[in-house]
Amino acid sequence: MPIILNEKHSTGLSMNWTVDKVLYHQKSDFQEVAILELQELGRALALDGAIQVTVKDEFVYNEMITHVPLFTHPNPEKVLIIGGGDGGAAREAAKHPKVKQVDMCEIDPVVIEACREYLPEMSVSYDNPKVNVITKDGIAFIKNNPNTYDVIIIDSSDPVGPAVELFQKQFYTDVRGALKEDGLFVCQSESLFLHMQLIKDVYASISSLFPIARVYTSTNATYPGFLWSYTMGSKRYDPLAKEELEPQTFQTKYYNHDLFKASFALPNFLKEELGQK
Repeated sequence: MPIILNEKHSTGLSMNWTVDKVLYHQKSDFQEVAILELQELGRALALDGAIQVTVKDEFVYNEMITHVPLFTHPNPEKVLIIGGGDGGAAREAAKHPKVKQVDMCEIDPVVIEACREYLPEMSVSYDNPKVNVITKDGIAFIKNNPNTYDVIIIDSSDPVGPAVELFQKQFYTDVRGALKEDGLFVCQSESLFLHMQLIKDVYASISSLFPIARVYTSTNATYPGFLWSYTMGSKRYDPLAKEELEPQTFQTKYYNHDLFKASFALPNFLKEELGQK
């Protein structure tokens, strides 16, 4: 008999997922970790009852959070991913010919264990020679690695539990310190329709720390509100100033260079909220 997972996002909005089978369930030191077989979107990672990624549409999010910043930077040799324990972002980052090293820092080893067994489409990156899987607190790791990375990708869960500090200005300050003098970073910054105040706060923090701050968007079936935002902070390179992008020499399912340009075309209501003309 199917199980109904009720994912509550606010007092007025919930999403109900029909779960055909629970493939994995474990309480870690940080959160409740589950791999579920969803009726509509296939196998999925859930943390504390919230769906993080599904095999049917994961490529949209993972490609957009990685390829947009990596094509913005002209020479992204060393990349850090904070979170991203499913391995999808690391899989995409490792595709870039110029990328020599991808450090994936995931706080919860139980997430890595579960994804390695049940989500091989993404966790295949664990075995890529470019990828180093690090099980440490990303906040402490950032502080201890100054002036190290060309690109940092903050692939966090929602701002609850262990991920709360990943949306704070102090963390972005530490990210700036971990970047090289021409480095840039991107974070997922939640739903345009459900988390506008958070988007505004994140954008304000990043704008105060980096000379270039940009928001871009994509759509994703798994996430509430569907229209999702990412916020970039850059010390030198402006994605809007890119006249020509490096040729894409690898295969993707969603991302292409037309989408790179289009993703920065913001709807008027978001531009107004961010104080842009």
